[in-house]
Amino acid sequence: LLFGVRMLREGFHADSGASDELEEVELELAKKQEQGEDGEDELASRSVLLQAFTLTFLAEWGDRSQIATIALAAAKEPFGVTLGACIGHALCTGLAVIGGKLLASRISERTVLLSGGSLFVVFFLVSVIQGPAD
Repeated sequence: LLFGVRMLREGFHADSGASDELEEVELELAKKQEQGEDGEDELASRSVLLQAFTLTFLAEWGDRSQIATIALAAAKEPFGVTLGACIGHALCTGLAVIGGKLLASRISERTVLLSGGSLFVVFFLVSVIQGPAD
């Protein structure tokens, strides 16, 4: 509930235009590409790779899909399970990256904050109404 209310508050105070952060990053990347700073580009690529790996690894550690994969590997051939899980996760993550890029260029930050905050409040209300699962 607190997270949803916080997002709603930020959304009401945010500008209704497109996110300035995306435009700033794109301008900075274009400027660096024109300057041809290869050493810094390689370092930036490694930094993004490390951030994406760490975020994905920590977010996926111990979630339901990992538990299901462990159970599947116990019952089936581990190489096939590993390959299938890697391909499935790569496709899912790839779609999230492409979708995120498209949304960031078309939807304002205010819309994202208000939508996300509203969803969190709705989830809270549904949880309160339904009560704990028996």
